[in-house]
Amino acid sequence: MGRKLLLANDHIEGIRKLDVYRKHGGYSSLEKALKTMTPEQVVEEVKASGLRGRGGAGFPTGMKWSFIAKPAGVPRYVVCNADESEPGTFKDRYLMERIPHLLIEGMIASSFALGARTSFIYIRGEYFYVARILEQAIAEAYEAGLLGKNIMNSGFDHDCYVQVGAGAYICGE
Repeated sequence: MGRKLLLANDHIEGIRKLDVYRKHGGYSSLEKALKTMTPEQVVEEVKASGLRGRGGAGFPTGMKWSFIAKPAGVPRYVVCNADESEPGTFKDRYLMERIPHLLIEGMIASSFALGARTSFIYIRGEYFYVARILEQAIAEAYEAGLLGKNIMNSGFDHDCYVQVGAGAYICGE
């Protein structure tokens, strides 16, 4: 059986809160990326990690990132599709309920790697209470200087938003 990575800290009491998440190493990977790496180095590290998408195809994430065009002066956005529109799927909801800062940290790091200054977490309407958890975590991140202008004094600016959907099974992406 493989090593538990994504939810390795889900058993920690209070891990949903920023101070507890940081006490257990949260945002340290983001700090490394922003302060010691170039966006291209982050992409290469993700390639080397073997990280794959959580969809059915399991496409290598770093490979997908390397395909992104980076024309100067063109805004880019990162969107996390946390809709879970497949019946009986709860992989995203559990992560967002238990460790929302893990998702936010990933959104910021991937945005840095891809040159995006704005990201969106799209969540289904039925998960309104999870959207509130995410919004609270995002507010904590802004207050701590982990979102907004000059994150961690790195010169990188990033904003993250939650977008709640209409709540239908198949709406398209």
